Amino acid sequence: MNKKAIFSLLLTLFLCLGVQAQQVAPFKKGDRVTFVGNSITDGGHYHSYIWLYYMTHFPFDEMWMANCGVGGDTSLEILNRLDGDVFAKRPTVLTLTFGMNDSGYFEYNGDEPEKFAAEKLATAKKYYYEIEKRLKARPETRMIMIGTSPYDQTSTFNDNVFKNKNNTIGKIVAFQDSAAKANNWEFVDFWAPMNRINEEQQKVDPAFTICGNDRIHPDNDGHLVMAYLFLKAQGMAGKKIADVQVNAKQKKVLRSENCEISNVENRSGVVTFDYLAHSLPFPLDTIPRGWEYRRQQAAALKVIPQFMEEMDNEAFSVTGLKGNYQLLIDNEPIDTLTATQLAKGINLASYRNTPQYQQAKVIMELNENRWEIERQFRDYSWLQYNFFMKKGMLEQNDEQAARVFRAGQNDGWVAAKRGLYDKMIHKEVRDMYIKQMDMIVERIYEINKPQTRKVKLLPVK
Repeated sequence: MNKKAIFSLLLTLFLCLGVQAQQVAPFKKGDRVTFVGNSITDGGHYHSYIWLYYMTHFPFDEMWMANCGVGGDTSLEILNRLDGDVFAKRPTVLTLTFGMNDSGYFEYNGDEPEKFAAEKLATAKKYYYEIEKRLKARPETRMIMIGTSPYDQTSTFNDNVFKNKNNTIGKIVAFQDSAAKANNWEFVDFWAPMNRINEEQQKVDPAFTICGNDRIHPDNDGHLVMAYLFLKAQGMAGKKIADVQVNAKQKKVLRSENCEISNVENRSGVVTFDYLAHSLPFPLDTIPRGWEYRRQQAAALKVIPQFMEEMDNEAFSVTGLKGNYQLLIDNEPIDTLTATQLAKGINLASYRNTPQYQQAKVIMELNENRWEIERQFRDYSWLQYNFFMKKGMLEQNDEQAARVFRAGQNDGWVAAKRGLYDKMIHKEVRDMYIKQMDMIVERIYEINKPQTRKVKLLPVK
């Protein structure tokens, strides 16, 4: 093999390994993480899925995360709400993404799209530098820049396309990457990997998009892709829920990674043992959640089938058997498997009927309840920073502000929030919602501790 071929091989191996390498430090116990962004963050789930992963995979490392997205925000609006909406939450870690609104919309189909794109890029940079000054003044807060999800300008599902908008977003993401490097901040890119998913899927189905039914807002499946990319950047790929291997014939534990196996018995062919994993499965939601979202979170497995192997692997193997066996956990029938299947191994996290999966599913539902309450605060923040702030009435919340709000309902976005504002104008109501969220998080960290399970393999004919 010549030197050029050797170099090419080494480069390929380096790039493959680089995909797996940790780019961003994992969150740690006690962290307070704010996800700052626009409507993709505001109405989306990626941050909630990331927290759910930590709730289930690191159940003893209690932490706190917050949605700090506001619909329609550019870097300017993010700058304007840093103090009251972000820093007030006392983050130890702050993630920042922008670009979808900064890049503009309709003018790409106008007379001077290149000039427009250049102006939008310059404006985004201008206000980002003001944000950067504020962030650099907080050396105690760890910064993570996120390259935004793309605008899909290639799918054929309709003709409503802003031509080359995604090119400008790519330039903003490249700028974000360089700005992060210049400040020794961490960086996670959603844009390039999601573009690649669109490109590959559209070869088969030209109408496919991972970017939602408006080309802008990823649906629940897209948000799991985003969470996956973030967690992978944190080095989570390959961290198993547990890895169990038992030799039933010898009544011996061969492997017990991130778990404890004890009391292995084999009596008249009935194999039993106690199993305590140190993590729980990540439950995949099959219900579309969120305003105008249509897809399930679990649908993401079509485009990231490696998720289960990399992020949600509860490996289970029993050797030294012959014939067929019914697997029971805490006396709940899970599956009937051959000795060959058991020896090869299965992923218990792929079974929704295990007691540990059901335990995790309760955590998922509580986290969704928390997310729904938190969403009301995001709409409230939109009103405060995109309506009242412009009128010099930020957080005024009195009868004068209410009159101004009622007078401003010729704006459809303002009018749509009338029912919400009638409640959230009252501090007592806001305080109650905060207490509800705190109680939910407290309850999650009470019930997310893995339990010792009784595993039984019962011979069947």
